[in-house]
Parts: sequence; C-alpha cells; structure tokens
Amino acid sequence: MKPLAVGVVGCGNISDVYFQAGTRFDAITLVACADLNHELAESKANQYGVPRAASTEALLADPDIDIVLNITPPKAHTEVAMAAVAAGKHVYNEKPLTLTREEGRKLLAAARQQGVRVGCAPDTVLGAGIQTARKIIDDGVIGKPASATAFMQCPGHEGWHPSPEFYYEVGGGPMMDMGPYYLTALITLLGPICCVSSVTRTTFEKRLITSEPKKGKEIVVETPTHLTGLVEFENNAVCTMITSFDVWRNNLSCIEVHGTKGSISVPDPNGFGGEVKRFQAGDNDWKTAPLSHCYADQSRGLGLAEMATAIQENRAHRANGELAYHVLDVMQAFIDGGETNSRITIESSCSRPEPMPMQLKDGQTGVNE
Repeated sequence: MKPLAVGVVGCGNISDVYFQAGTRFDAITLVACADLNHELAESKANQYGVPRAASTEALLADPDIDIVLNITPPKAHTEVAMAAVAAGKHVYNEKPLTLTREEGRKLLAAARQQGVRVGCAPDTVLGAGIQTARKIIDDGVIGKPASATAFMQCPGHEGWHPSPEFYYEVGGGPMMDMGPYYLTALITLLGPICCVSSVTRTTFEKRLITSEPKKGKEIVVETPTHLTGLVEFENNAVCTMITSFDVWRNNLSCIEVHGTKGSISVPDPNGFGGEVKRFQAGDNDWKTAPLSHCYADQSRGLGLAEMATAIQENRAHRANGELAYHVLDVMQAFIDGGETNSRITIESSCSRPEPMPMQLKDGQTGVNE
C-alpha cells in the first residue's frame, strides 16, 4: 500500500520521536511541518529530511496531505484539530484529545460530518508490554478480572523541564498529563469505565522552577496535583488509582490486575515494552511472561501509523477519538468528583480496542503490509 502523507503541526520537544517515526513505519510518510516558530520548523525539516517547512495555514491547505499530526501544546489541540477537520484532513492529536468534554464532542461531531477520522495518543498501549498483558487476560490465565490498582506518583516537573508551567495550569496536573496513559491501558485491559469517585488535593499552592532557563520563576498552581480515586468498569471490576505530582518516591507497581485465578503486573504504560509478570493460584512467586507482540522499544508514532493502515484497509483504528474522548470524560470526572465529593457516572463509553496482531514485524501496523 502507498503510505499516507502526514503534515506535522508543532515542532516542540515531543516532535523528535514523531519525526523519527516518519522513516520507521511503512504506512506513513512525513511531507511537511509547521510551527509558530518557523525557524524551528525549518530546523526540524532539515534535521529529519522532511521536504518542506510551511505555515500551518499552508499545510492545512495542501491537497496532498492526508493526515495532520497535531502535537501542539494541549491548549491548542482543539483549534488545530478543528481546522484540520474543516480542511478535510484526518487528524491525530497528542494527548489529551482536548481540554474539555465540550471541545471533544465538537471535534468528534465535526469529523463525522466531514467523513474524516480522529486519532489520539497515547499509543503505548499498542506496544509489546500492554499487548502481552492483554493477551494473558484474554486467554483467561488470571480468570475473570475483579480488581486493579494504578499508581503514577512523582515530585513534579519543575526540577528538570525547561518550561514546566503548563503542568500546573488548568488542563494540566497529573491526571490530565499522565492519566491518558494509565486510563487508556486500563480500558485496553478491562474495557470501558462506568463510574468514578475521587478525592483531590493541591499540596503546594506555588512551585519554584529550579531548571534552566527559567530557574527562580514561581508557578501558581491552578489544578489539583494529587488525585486518589475509585474507578468502576462496565464489567464490574474496580480499580484504585492515584496520580500525583506531590510524591518524592514510591515503590508501588504501575498497574496490577487481579482475577479469580491469579494476578498480573503490568509495565509502565508510559513505555512500549517492560516486564510483564503473572501469578497464578498455586505458584510460589511471580513469573516473568515472554513478550508476545512486537514494539517493545520506543515506538511513538505507532498509533498514527496504525490509523493510516486502518484508513487504507477500511477498518476501525485502535487509538481512536471515541476511546480518547472516553478517557477525557473519565479524567474530568476525577476532577469533578474531587470538587463535589460525589460519585460521578460516566456518560460516555467506547469499544474495547481490538488487540494488535501478533505476527507484525517492525515497521508494520497491519497484517496486509
């Protein structure tokens, strides 16, 4: 199949791994890039052999571009994605899909009307680690899933990130930043979510940047930085979940799923590989499970390429807008529940994404390649 042409909007820190994906995956080819800083776009184009740097307007108007890869800052996700859809382009967003439910609904509705697709990170769930865990669960090794735990705890980003302010703005925080990885993984493993209860805290009202080049600048925190909650799934499984920027160090597993016949320890959902461990009734200790799928290394762009393949094969893509909206809905429910001290019923749902094929080779995202 002929690869689909991708135009990149946003050439910041995360863009490098996506530019690398342009030469790795058979289903896509990067043909243009744009950024508000045109010199930065030109620099990335030269560095990665992208044919041209353009303005965002020119990129969206280019009839040869099939998909817009939207890796702008979260506040710009909706504006850029809506413009891409209006131009008749498929769009793949960095996470989160949008900052609000209303924006997410408008984007998906506009895409349906235009007959184009919406995709969204994270695509780490398509990698070897989560897919191996998914296969173990689907094969019934741990029996019927009953409960889970999910923990993402760190001290924040002001000590290392060159521009950490957005992590503490409305639309930031540990849930909106890292929740997409954990919730997308949990939905991949256990299916859609029906209810959320939560308690939220803002431990530090201000943060001091200690990294360069903004060392000494003070950040006013606008969003909860510690969220503890209970997630209830449509299949009746429950999960205790914590996301925090207020924890210096912890020894908790990223994700564990416990079933009627055993348990599974799932690797960090912010990566593609990692060690998968399982325990069955009668075992003396955890056993490491061999990885059953491809893409155990850094494979950012896998979801974009898989979407391109799905478009050509006329099938549903896995890192899709409905899944991303469901994750957004759940994340907002975590925040809402903390503010109102109530149990929130999740109005949205989604299909549990199909597992990735086991026989793929590096660079492939579909069985027909």
